[in-house]
Amino acid sequence: MFKPAQAWFKSAQVWRPSSRKFKRMSLKEAERVRTTAGTDADTAGASARERILDEAQRVFASFGYDGASMRQIAEAAGVPVALVSYHFGSKDGLYRAVFFRRVPAIVEQRLAGLAIAMSEPDLDRRLELVVKALVMPMLRLRARDKDPSLGRLLAHESIDPNSEVRGIIRDLVDPVAHKVLAGLSSALPGRPAQEIDWAYQFMLGAMMFVMSDTGRIARLSQGRCHPDDEAAAIAHMVAFLTAGIRYGAPARSSKSAKSAGGPLLRKKNKRTGRISNAIGDFSKGRRAAKGRRVSR
Repeated sequence: MFKPAQAWFKSAQVWRPSSRKFKRMSLKEAERVRTTAGTDADTAGASARERILDEAQRVFASFGYDGASMRQIAEAAGVPVALVSYHFGSKDGLYRAVFFRRVPAIVEQRLAGLAIAMSEPDLDRRLELVVKALVMPMLRLRARDKDPSLGRLLAHESIDPNSEVRGIIRDLVDPVAHKVLAGLSSALPGRPAQEIDWAYQFMLGAMMFVMSDTGRIARLSQGRCHPDDEAAAIAHMVAFLTAGIRYGAPARSSKSAKSAGGPLLRKKNKRTGRISNAIGDFSKGRRAAKGRRVSR
């Protein structure tokens, strides 16, 4: 007679290499072995995937999209090319995965910083907070990873002629970029939109240069400065960029100054005796400084 089904399921036969024969193992023990093996396989797969992404970021940063190959990345990660294709499908899929792993977190941090900045009623302070919201997430990531490859990768993608076709910067970064521009405009009322746009571009350039630095500032400063010094890098860059956008607008003619809604100031050059037009859009700090000069 057949054993009852319940009794049959109480045990399972498994092959044990050490004994070279089948031995009975309880279902509970068999399930534990199966689960452990599956977990180990999942962990190994996740580890290999992260290793591929790490090396892909460095290879793409060094050679750009067109100069990098799947074989280079596979060799750097120590995995077969087939495994790279299994996880990401193609070079384009891998390239996008590198960006989508890092950039969304930076965007979220920028949005959080901008929310704080926009709640600040003091416009001078708001401007500083908007600048900080832009640069802090990137510089903090650079200091934490001690790796310039992400900055170099972003720089590559920004200047690559095919960047617009891929649309990575447009899709991932442009939405928060428009919010940064709006924040700058709100902190500098009366400034022409063109000046805000140029200022944002210059801010990006300065930030990317520091993010991409491979040791030049440490060499030139004889070790006094290093891009991995998070606190110093953020403090100096925020102060520099804030002052640049606040005071760095070009001089405007009387016609353009009136159209922009700001007063036109006449400034005499002590050396040449010539009178030139100065910037008419002052922040609270600049008005105070102007008043001190006049009172003297």
